[in-house]
Amino acid sequence: MSSPPPAPPGEISIDDAIEKLGYGRFQIRVMIAAGLCFAADAMEVLLLSFLSVVLQALWELTAAQTALLTSIVFLGQFLGTLVLGPLGDRIGRRPVFLLAAVIITIFGVATAFCNTFGALVVVRMLVGFGVGGLTVAFDTLAELLPVHARGRDLLFIDYFWTLGTLLVPVAAYVTLGEETNANHDNENGWRYFVVLCALPCFISVIMGAWLVPESPRWLLTQNKADEALAILRKGAVANRLDPYAVFPEGTTLKLEEPEASTMLDLFTPTWRWITIPMWVTWAGFAFLYYGTILATTSFFSEAPVDSEVSDAYTFDYGAIFVAGSAEIFGTTFAILTVDTWGRRPVQVISYTLGGICIIILGVFAKDDSLRSAMITFAFFARLFMMAGNITTWVATAEILTTEIRTTGHSCANAMARLGGFAAPYLVSEARDPLTIGGIMFGVAMVTAFTASRLPETKGKVLGMHLQHPLDHADNVGTNGGGQVELPASQVTAKPIV
Repeated sequence: MSSPPPAPPGEISIDDAIEKLGYGRFQIRVMIAAGLCFAADAMEVLLLSFLSVVLQALWELTAAQTALLTSIVFLGQFLGTLVLGPLGDRIGRRPVFLLAAVIITIFGVATAFCNTFGALVVVRMLVGFGVGGLTVAFDTLAELLPVHARGRDLLFIDYFWTLGTLLVPVAAYVTLGEETNANHDNENGWRYFVVLCALPCFISVIMGAWLVPESPRWLLTQNKADEALAILRKGAVANRLDPYAVFPEGTTLKLEEPEASTMLDLFTPTWRWITIPMWVTWAGFAFLYYGTILATTSFFSEAPVDSEVSDAYTFDYGAIFVAGSAEIFGTTFAILTVDTWGRRPVQVISYTLGGICIIILGVFAKDDSLRSAMITFAFFARLFMMAGNITTWVATAEILTTEIRTTGHSCANAMARLGGFAAPYLVSEARDPLTIGGIMFGVAMVTAFTASRLPETKGKVLGMHLQHPLDHADNVGTNGGGQVELPASQVTAKPIV
């Protein structure tokens, strides 16, 4: 293979530029803005586990209507990922990031003014549409991080998600109360609840407009090298570096090859053996994550159907909060292991152990006297499902190259939303807890298997990976460090630059 032509004096790649920029306040500001979007995503989705119980009681919804109220958000997310994700590859990361946050804020607040089930379904679908664009915020952060900080920070952002999951039961406790029935006048509590859950995204809109720049990597695909360099120099100032010492006069950035990516590009010979297991993994982890949340909330709440108290509901906020707090430990577990064990092993171990915990929880849920054991296994189920899904997010952003990253990530996210769409129908109060546990265990095993077929990206340049179906073949060896080692003729690594 012939060597590429040498770069002109002063010309550097975007990867070298990001490494020169280092890590500091520039990336932290973007992480906070993107993190608030993640908190908003968590709150807008997880509030449904409470809202569905409350409105089932107050509005006397059928089981099918209750499931639709949750699943319609995932349908909106499915559509949003297919529209807003590719739009981020065409018009830029920043405008789509802000557009998604504005949509969530507007329709999140509008939820409080819905008085009919039909209106509520439409508005929640539009909230989901906005949430579908939040992969762009994640990809923007990924494209600004140096290699040494990328794995850590792309996982650290999930503490914001966990913050959102913990704020939901707090907001529910404040606005909904622990228990209500026909003798309690709290019919509008759910309206205050959904408004509170929309606040993080409103803050994210303000911070995003102020602090989040356009991605320099994306600008280089649009032949806007000067604008990309200007952003990097501003980043150097934010990181307390001399911008002209880091990027002296005469420095130019190597342009990226402009490519218009579509979903069909994910099924070219280069990508299809990665796309298929990636999509199955995403659909699986979303079903597992949201299914675990729905199951634990259902196991620790009650909406009686007695005609005399048809508008009653109760929540065991202590058990729900303890289970939700497991995500802090799940995120920490992933941070501590992802750069040592690797992305692939963390996913496989997490999904496997999460599946085992949820089926045991299903066994214990049949006996309310085993409440402590239920809380314990709910805790560990949430811990491992969180660790697995956030590691899949990181691996996906690293596997995909710049010209296809947002489209590829969004399409994978669309598959996740299909998994989330199925969750309220398969994980419902109409099913026996053991049946729910068995279904989720089976999905966990499939997800662990498909995650094992994805390329390992630990320690590699963003977008540099092995793109060959033999990557996981039995006759492929590994080097001393456990990394996949193909014969040189079979390695088709494709860097982002």
